Amino acid sequence: MKQFSKKFCLSTLSAAILCSLSVSAHAAEAEDEAVLEEVVVSASRLKGTATAVLEERKQQAFVADIMGAEQISRSGDSDAASALRRVTGLTLVDGKFIYVRGLGERYSSTQLNGAAVPSPDPTRSVIPLDLFPSGIIESLSVQKSYSPSMPASFGGGNVDIRLKSIPDQFVFDVSGQLGYNTNNFDDGIEYNGGSNDWYGVDDGTREIPDSIMAIYNSGQSLDDLTPEQSRSLVLDLNRDYDPQETTVNPNTKFTATLGNSFESGDWRYGFLSAVSYDNKYFVGEEYQGEDFRLGETSAAMTRGYDKVSATEHNVKVSGMINFGIEYNNAHRIDLSTLILRDTEDKIRDRLGIDENNNQSDNKRVRSYDVSYEERELIVNQIKGMHTFDFLNYAGFDWKYSNGRSNRYAPGNMQTRFIVTDANEDGNYDLVNEIALTNATTAARYTFQDLNDEVENYGFNFTLPIMLDGVEIELKSGADYVSKERSASNRRFDINTRAFTDLDLNGNELNTILSDDAIANAELTLPILNDTTFAGDDYRSAQKTDAYYFEADFFFNNKWRVTGGLRWEDFRQVSVPLDPFTGGLDPSIDYDDLGNLAFQEDDIYGALAFTYVQDDETQWRLSYGETVVRPDLREISEATYIDPLTEYPVGGTPGLRTTQIKNYDFRWENYFDTGENFSVGLFYKDMIDPIESVQSPAQDGPPLVRIANAEDGYVAGVEFDYLKDFAFLGGFWQDVFMSGNVTLSDSEINLDRQAIVDQTGVSAAITNTKRRLTGHSKYVVNMQLGYDAPSGQHASTLIYNVFGERIIIPGIEGQDDWMEQPFHSLDFNYSYFPDFNSSLKFKVTNILGAKSEIESAGTLTRSKEKGTEFSIEYKYQF
Repeated sequence: MKQFSKKFCLSTLSAAILCSLSVSAHAAEAEDEAVLEEVVVSASRLKGTATAVLEERKQQAFVADIMGAEQISRSGDSDAASALRRVTGLTLVDGKFIYVRGLGERYSSTQLNGAAVPSPDPTRSVIPLDLFPSGIIESLSVQKSYSPSMPASFGGGNVDIRLKSIPDQFVFDVSGQLGYNTNNFDDGIEYNGGSNDWYGVDDGTREIPDSIMAIYNSGQSLDDLTPEQSRSLVLDLNRDYDPQETTVNPNTKFTATLGNSFESGDWRYGFLSAVSYDNKYFVGEEYQGEDFRLGETSAAMTRGYDKVSATEHNVKVSGMINFGIEYNNAHRIDLSTLILRDTEDKIRDRLGIDENNNQSDNKRVRSYDVSYEERELIVNQIKGMHTFDFLNYAGFDWKYSNGRSNRYAPGNMQTRFIVTDANEDGNYDLVNEIALTNATTAARYTFQDLNDEVENYGFNFTLPIMLDGVEIELKSGADYVSKERSASNRRFDINTRAFTDLDLNGNELNTILSDDAIANAELTLPILNDTTFAGDDYRSAQKTDAYYFEADFFFNNKWRVTGGLRWEDFRQVSVPLDPFTGGLDPSIDYDDLGNLAFQEDDIYGALAFTYVQDDETQWRLSYGETVVRPDLREISEATYIDPLTEYPVGGTPGLRTTQIKNYDFRWENYFDTGENFSVGLFYKDMIDPIESVQSPAQDGPPLVRIANAEDGYVAGVEFDYLKDFAFLGGFWQDVFMSGNVTLSDSEINLDRQAIVDQTGVSAAITNTKRRLTGHSKYVVNMQLGYDAPSGQHASTLIYNVFGERIIIPGIEGQDDWMEQPFHSLDFNYSYFPDFNSSLKFKVTNILGAKSEIESAGTLTRSKEKGTEFSIEYKYQF
């Protein structure tokens, strides 16, 4: 069968029917031939399943990498984010976001079954990929070179998460997992949360009191209240967040999958459902530097926390159900519903210094804070695929997707105490020498809510044409995406200067500010200071209408030329609101309202060449023109706290779109044994890249602003391989190695004055020529696997490391803050005692590596990860 026909077998349903007809013809011819001896083909589990995804990659017109479900299972990764870091050129940031080819998450797009989905993260434009448990994923596709059928907002690449669909036969399996982290052997800390925390839902303990919400709903600020009115509100406020020691429970996980398919004549229909519950704890130490004084050879921390004890509790709950119906192998409709919930509850007890409280003054700062958030994603999708034999097996597919996401963060709280070394003995007594700070900000509360909704529908039409020596596929379609976001944030501080006679000594907020103490204290000022400001609430929307045409030509089974054009009309608006009136932010200059809206339409082209040297080797070359547009949050002046750096970030109205020219070249080798090797080169030329810069702060951490650099580029080389050791014989014939290496570099040019003019704030940038934020010069993934000949045992040793990358750009002479290489070494072992059951043992971060950030060789941030181990039993009925 010709290579091009093989491509159709994988890419279109119509060609799949052609393949079926061809196979049937060959089977009929074989009836008259002699019966052959039985042939048994043996292959490793990874190589066997990798063959399918490699074949898909091989037949793609544009450069892409595919990762299948069995590969994900083999690596032991629990979610899509951790699995994707195994893909060539991809790195993982904050355990949630994927950087493709060294470009930050804003330069990559994410789809679910080929459709756009909303993000429940207020600080990022893309969806956090840790939401997707690996058990529901059929494959992960990362397209790295642009094609007209993809969204034009394309930088590093597009990630498509493909969920499992209806099975070929009855499926029912359950699994249970127990795990522990070595750090968890130490006692952790906890606070009095809600009774429903075990399944990740706040029972109302943390939510904003109705009495305070009524003030906001009336259009008032808390600053407008009398001291007595303020007193009654504080009495309604939950102050019971004091940390206390606790023993941490083991990690637990439970999953179940049920599905079946049925046939009736020409009809086939079925369903697949899956549920998952994951309950995990982590205890660790952190170091959080915020500001440093530069010396000739070193830097000394002037503000931050050098001793941080933290305990995290994560609960993930997911559910999925898919229904499918198929007629005569030519028409199929799939309906799916996906619900994902992820709750993170974290408490930290911190000890550090600032400019006014440090060891030279015999003082220390003690603070504890609670961070709690519930993230939820609900997606409903329906899609259809149709093949028409009377139209030369033309294909038509369509989709409709509606997704809603929510981030609910009630009652996040932070306190501040001063510890005085009265005896000057170097012993800071956290029991007898500590007091709640006598300041306007003794404790800060925040209550946040964010809602996103994305509607996406579209269609594609494919027409194959067979001519003498030329096989053609014409493809056209349309895509419509509508996104709406609403966000609200309420924050206020407890002002201890409101009290005239209150004893602030002690280390527990709920004891110092007990109901009795507040009720009987003399007040001169309102206890609550309203720090909510205009812009904390905002409404925003995006709308994209797109149409494309793509043509694929294959000449004499040797030369393939694919190209096309895409037209997109993009509109976006983001409006900051006054949280007290619900109207427009009164600080908005109505002459500049145009900066809050953004509109552009353009044509984006792509062209790809493939030369098929023989059955094993092919060469690729492609070019594409794309953009990266500013996100809803990035064109609003409202500030938010970046969860990775804990710095305030502010957007910039009038931010310009990044224009990108993408060049790709790849040499690929695929062998009959399942082994493969490829080398790829890429280059991206960027105009107006969107980047982060800093503005010096008067008090507290610097303000990070989003701005345009002048220009920039990223270039690199990628190596990918799968090799077995059968040539060594004996034990080694069941051992294989796979992996990838990416070597790259990047550079952007920043103009200080242009950034000051654009952002309206000072931008004392240290390095006006530097790498892209988040770019790593190298990424290495290695897997060493063994499959026993009996099929009962399989083990994999996995190594991953990325090169240092800029996390916080330096200002005022300080070097950029660089996240250091993290050497991850994991081990997975699977035992299959019978056909129905399996036992898996997994150890992650065997080396006990820490996450660290440095500036000019000085440690500025660190976080322990510990070594985690788990055992899982799975039974298939």
